[in-house]
Amino acid sequence: MIRMLLRVLGREYAQPLRRTVSLMALTSVVEGLSYALVVPVLRELFGDTPEDAWPWLTAFGVTIAVYAALRYVSDLSGFHVGTALLRGMYHRLGDHLARLPIGWYSGSRLGEVSVLASRGVLDAMSVVAHLLAPLISASVTPLTIVAVMLAYSWQLGLAALVGVPIVAAIQLWTARSSVAEDAEREERDHEATGRVIEFLQAQPVLRAGGRTTERFRLLDDALRDVERASRRSTFKALPGAVGLTLTVQALFTAVLVLGVHLALDGDIGVAEVLTVLVLAARCADPLLSLTDIGGKQRGARSVLARLDTVLRTEPLPEAAEPVLPERHDLEFDSVVFRHGDRTVIDNASLSVPQGQRLAVVGPSGAGKSTLLQLLARFYDVDAGAVRLGGVDVRDIDPQALMAQISIVFQNVYLFDGTIEENVRLGRPDATDAEVRAAAGAARLDEVIARLPDGWAANVGEGGALLSGGERQRVSIARALLKNAPVVLLDEVTSALDPVNEVAVHEGIERLMAGRTVVMVAHRMRTVQRADRVVFLDGGHVVEEGTHDELLSRGGRYANFWNISMAPVARD
Repeated sequence: MIRMLLRVLGREYAQPLRRTVSLMALTSVVEGLSYALVVPVLRELFGDTPEDAWPWLTAFGVTIAVYAALRYVSDLSGFHVGTALLRGMYHRLGDHLARLPIGWYSGSRLGEVSVLASRGVLDAMSVVAHLLAPLISASVTPLTIVAVMLAYSWQLGLAALVGVPIVAAIQLWTARSSVAEDAEREERDHEATGRVIEFLQAQPVLRAGGRTTERFRLLDDALRDVERASRRSTFKALPGAVGLTLTVQALFTAVLVLGVHLALDGDIGVAEVLTVLVLAARCADPLLSLTDIGGKQRGARSVLARLDTVLRTEPLPEAAEPVLPERHDLEFDSVVFRHGDRTVIDNASLSVPQGQRLAVVGPSGAGKSTLLQLLARFYDVDAGAVRLGGVDVRDIDPQALMAQISIVFQNVYLFDGTIEENVRLGRPDATDAEVRAAAGAARLDEVIARLPDGWAANVGEGGALLSGGERQRVSIARALLKNAPVVLLDEVTSALDPVNEVAVHEGIERLMAGRTVVMVAHRMRTVQRADRVVFLDGGHVVEEGTHDELLSRGGRYANFWNISMAPVARD
């Protein structure tokens, strides 16, 4: 497990971790050796001059004091190293997740990463602070006690030593036999967590359908699966736990019988027999705790294995010598992009001169939003090139690339914090005047004025305390504050009410002014403001031209326009 910890965390943590392990091992050895002093203490107490036991009692007390000091220092070291590892793990995981392609974040992975980044990391990194010391103590202290027993009576020591491989074999067998059940239980736990979230999110639909008193079958099935998996896991570990207990008790009984036999034959004294029995009893206690420790260790190893899998996922490659573009024109050059077995963009070529606006329209699933994601390098193309200012986006430093681009999506996510904090994400070092100016341009100031807490109003997780239009205004204000030369818009008004739509349109117009813009349009009215229009279908550029040119051709775009505007004409 130590090797896996170091592989997950990195070699920079090797020295403090090994130092802590060595300190814990030394503490366990001193604990075991302290029991060796019980023999002379009992020998003198049962002898003719009990007062001679005082020097040995003093030595025993000093040894216990040394053990207590070592235990304090080793536990404190474990907490310090555990805290450092936790902090380092969060930083490493966060940095790595930020570099992974957006396509990696599928629905199932979001739940897994959420669990890993919260409870998972905490459980795995608490190994050093809470699990390592008991594990080392349960292993090293009994071995030290056996060595002490060998020193006083080789027969009794050898009898105790026989149990070492038996206990190790039981632990190994239990661990191997429980792997499949533990993995299944974790999988069922994750599935049940997802179903609970789904059940909570589905409350409006369930209540609207009058199903508030019904049981949610998917959730019930998931919880039953958790119950069955937990039962199987418990039953699988039960033989190992019972076997370990019976083995330890049998060994203690064997040592007891052998000690009595040796004492009756006069081979050892009564004091030695009593001491060996005390040592054997003390040896049994940590051995019996191995079952519980082993279960926790397997859980920690499982989390570490999942963290290792995530951290081994290759991020998008970065250029050895990044280039910073000097212009802000955009180009797709024979781009091919596949998602799984499906070709989303197929040999698409188009360009956007600096300062102009390109509208991308087409049916659902045509690949419109994917074009924006390729521009922002959320994915890498499978063939061809995407260029900003004549430079392949793969040759631009990722942070420099994102500094050139402002993105406003239809579905806005806000972080749990104040409105001002969410706006400042666009440019954290902006002055108050710049933040207020961006808010005014996005007409966010109207929202702030009617909120009791104003700029300090909390938006809730994901922006849940704001309406869709209000969240969109925050997003536009954030993009305005960033003031990037390239703007990517994934139709931001398709789900807004008329009042918010007007306000958002005004903010978008200010955002697009003087910038290179690519907008995905679902509402065809927004297309008329573009310099050029591209009609995309099946990942192919079917038509390209100005709005009027495409209408005059009477092709796919004209047909799409007529269909989309027909309801308006009837009104």
